[in-house]
Amino acid sequence: MSSSALPAIRAESLSKCYHLYDRPADRLRQLLWSGGRRYYREFWALRDATFEVSRGEALGIVGRNGAGKSTLLQLVCGTLSPSSGTITVNGRVAALLELGAGFNPEFTGRENVFLAASVLGLRTAEIEARFDQIVEFSGIRDFIDQPVKTYSSGMYVRLAFSVATSVDPDILVIDEALSVGDGEFARKSFERIMALKERGATILFCSHSLYLVETLCSRALWLDQGRVAMFDEAPRVMSAYDASISKAHLAGIQDQGTAALPRAKGGRLLRVEGRSDGTSGTVLVARSEESTVNITVAFEIDPTLPPPSVALGIANAAGITIASATTANDNFSVPVDAAGRGMVTVSFPRLPLLKGDYSVTAFLACENAIHVYDFAERVLALHVTQEGTMQGVAALPHAWRAGP
Repeated sequence: MSSSALPAIRAESLSKCYHLYDRPADRLRQLLWSGGRRYYREFWALRDATFEVSRGEALGIVGRNGAGKSTLLQLVCGTLSPSSGTITVNGRVAALLELGAGFNPEFTGRENVFLAASVLGLRTAEIEARFDQIVEFSGIRDFIDQPVKTYSSGMYVRLAFSVATSVDPDILVIDEALSVGDGEFARKSFERIMALKERGATILFCSHSLYLVETLCSRALWLDQGRVAMFDEAPRVMSAYDASISKAHLAGIQDQGTAALPRAKGGRLLRVEGRSDGTSGTVLVARSEESTVNITVAFEIDPTLPPPSVALGIANAAGITIASATTANDNFSVPVDAAGRGMVTVSFPRLPLLKGDYSVTAFLACENAIHVYDFAERVLALHVTQEGTMQGVAALPHAWRAGP
């Protein structure tokens, strides 16, 4: 089989087990008397994971904290060895896990570029040829000969990201690294990742944001307590995973940051206001299938950035998002004046929601609805009344007829 026909990644019954000791002395006992009694407990961070990733594919990895996502990524990168099973990786890997973790704080930025790039597999001549491009992308040329211990955290991750993505990897492993630095650099970082994807790089993207996974990835892998719960097309996996999260929420189980989106600098919401049946405010009353509800969002952004996108999410009383609207999905161009200010209004005619209490969350994001500049959680309250006894969340258009 030619190398081009081989999958980028293949895992078969991949497992990783850690030994947990209650006391430091138990480690010594296990070392000296390893033939009999166990002085440790087994913790399987990953167990019997089997999957395959094709070349040029973008695979999303989701799961609650502690599900085994980071362990899987480290196995792919080769920084961990499996306890059992096999993992085969075909191609050069660049990982955006802990940006700058391999930097020496006493070295200058220049020295760390050569150090980090050599670890990623580049020869000295290749690093020298790419050095100016790396520094230019990072935007810290004036400080490149200063020790990195004098860098701000933003400068540090800028340089680390620039190095990690400059090696033309065959496989790019990303762990929540789409937004690094300020708003402008966050956009540059995303554009570089997308350029690598378009050139045929395989992407492994681990994120708590279901929206980003579904937007960027064709398939997704859902891990639950170290095991593969589902491996399928991204929309199907996201739907099943979201249902699992909702079920846990209703049972009173809190998941830390499951659907959180990181903020990126660049813009902010100024005002969100609703209007229903002639009344404006942040608390609205509407009649199901009768009232028209209008929601107005005012904002400001950095005028050097492209016009943003605006999104609204509607959640029921349990906090589960049951509907959304996004200017990016609707191909609506958001107007912005020379000062970076703008305002849009979305209308929901003959509101199809059935009786109940709902909340509205507003988002201001980049034009592709990837980087979130700002959001206002549960900024509007909506109480819906209805005639009749129809049950559920929404009134779906329908018609009856006799016979088949």
